[in-house]
Amino acid sequence: MGKVYSDATAALAGILKDGMTIMAGGFGLCGVAETLVDAIKESGVKNLTVISNNAGVDGIHLGKLLETRQIKKMISSYVGENKIFAQQYLAGELELEFTPQGTLSERIRAGGAGIPAFFTATGVGTVIAEGKEVREFPNSPRFAGRKYIMETGLWADVALVHAWKGDTEGNLVYRKTARNFNPMMATAATVTVAQVENLVQAGEIEPDQIHTPGIYVKRLLHVPNVIKRIENRTTRKRNS
Repeated sequence: MGKVYSDATAALAGILKDGMTIMAGGFGLCGVAETLVDAIKESGVKNLTVISNNAGVDGIHLGKLLETRQIKKMISSYVGENKIFAQQYLAGELELEFTPQGTLSERIRAGGAGIPAFFTATGVGTVIAEGKEVREFPNSPRFAGRKYIMETGLWADVALVHAWKGDTEGNLVYRKTARNFNPMMATAATVTVAQVENLVQAGEIEPDQIHTPGIYVKRLLHVPNVIKRIENRTTRKRNS
């Protein structure tokens, strides 16, 4: 069977289960695999751990899974823009592992590279460091004199990514801000499922243009008319 599936339900068939960990690419509402997330909602799987920079906004993208209470835990760096996210967390109904944005990106990259843990100065002396190993490296001229906390790499059962272009072998190209968490997440999961706006035949993408090699992508979904949502629309007032 090829990598291209006819619809989102088919693309996720046989890999969804209760209690699984899902990585969801995107930044705000940019570069999010909304069609695949809608299929997760319809599947009814629950007790999910979701790794994502944030959870979109109310009623859109991951916000839908929060509304249906299918998410048990979020590993994120940002809670703003989503009232349900904040409400469920403050009410003790949603577990939340806060991670600084750069650290979150590196934890995902490390997981994909097979690195179980690394040390960073980010978060030392804050609640982020609670319960984590703290070390100093006095023999290193570059790092001596500072404390560092250990962060673990992240791995998921499934990664959902969105790409501007992909070929039938799963090679992906991201566009502008959508090239955020998607490339790292594509490498850090047992199964990576990508939705692509433009699907071409294998060999039609120049090798130097490829951001994610097809070896990382197991399943593809062609979504040609994806909705480009604006999280906060800001306009200048017209002169009367």
